[in-house]
Amino acid sequence: MPETSDNPPARIGTENDAGRVDCSSRYLLDQIADKWSVLILEALCKKPLRFNELKRCLEGITQKALTQALRRLERNGILARRVIASSQVAVEYSITPLGRTLEDPFRALYLWTLNHYPAVVEAQSAFDNRETP
Repeated sequence: MPETSDNPPARIGTENDAGRVDCSSRYLLDQIADKWSVLILEALCKKPLRFNELKRCLEGITQKALTQALRRLERNGILARRVIASSQVAVEYSITPLGRTLEDPFRALYLWTLNHYPAVVEAQSAFDNRETP
């Protein structure tokens, strides 16, 4: 079966195989480390949230992008989806125990981004202002 977004490579990789196209770590990184997934997990680390609450937390995300990211994270065991029966059906998302194991590495990445953003902007400016041959 060919690799698709729903079908990871059959080969389970090791740390030394990360650059290989058939390494499963590439698939998993693609599934959990995109910007929306990281921001969704950051929001849900504080408390479970309903779909619209999450959407309000993530300015600029479309309903389609949020739905896709939530399904992907749920499929990978990172999030749990709970239907709340009330006068209107509502859905709440929370982080699973497996998802909680990502909290520290993702928080470190998020904090690195906040702390080093000025240096990155400076590097970008220096790069953009270089004379091109």
